[in-house]
Amino acid sequence: TIEYVKTANRQIVAFGGGGFSMESGNPLLDDYVLGLTDAERPRVCFLPSASGDADHYIVRFYRAFSAHRCEASHISLFRREQGPSDIRRHLLSQDLIYVGGGSVVSLLGVWKAHGIDEILRECWEAGVILCGLSAGSLCWFAEAVTGFHGAPKRLEGLGLLPFSNCVHYERKSDRRESYHRFLREGMRPGYAAEDGAALHFIGEELSRVVASRPEARGYRLDVSGQRVVEMRIATNYLGERGVVPAPPTPEALSPA
Repeated sequence: TIEYVKTANRQIVAFGGGGFSMESGNPLLDDYVLGLTDAERPRVCFLPSASGDADHYIVRFYRAFSAHRCEASHISLFRREQGPSDIRRHLLSQDLIYVGGGSVVSLLGVWKAHGIDEILRECWEAGVILCGLSAGSLCWFAEAVTGFHGAPKRLEGLGLLPFSNCVHYERKSDRRESYHRFLREGMRPGYAAEDGAALHFIGEELSRVVASRPEARGYRLDVSGQRVVEMRIATNYLGERGVVPAPPTPEALSPA
């Protein structure tokens, strides 16, 4: 029997950028996802695959999450090291799976080679909360915009969420301009998030957008003919008192 599965709700929190590796001294997004677990001592497993399991990244994860009184672990796919002998069982026993940034192309390739893609779908369906930043956001969607290896490109993700996704969505950026072009060329509608903003999905519905910075925003993008319609989503700044984990209802959209 797998223990510590807390809820039947399927939840994904996709950061545009932020968390312990990008916002030193600002734990608001990490605190938010930990709060969703409703566990006194959450089991949190870090997947640093997109960075090639970089040592410094793993060390920073343990430093950040040990301070949160978590039962922290990680899985390395690029190195021979002691880890869980049964990866599926270990991941299914977690309260939260946290995916790091880096190359989403490399991440998806190594996950498929090791069967992690199917295990993560099983975890999601079982109620383990999934989250991540940058590549760790793009991976959950059907389509994504990656800019890690030069000019922004389209790629297919795991498809847990039936939308497209763009991270680091800053004004006048190559990613934003490329995302708009890809949408006009037939990419499916989707969501974008600036650094410091996170998209919280319950099932396949966007529940809310939260932010670790007052100015950070999330967006919904659709296409009407050859025109991209960008709508700014009402965002909850986590630094304000009274902001708590979201109820399972979609958040209303407001025009940018």
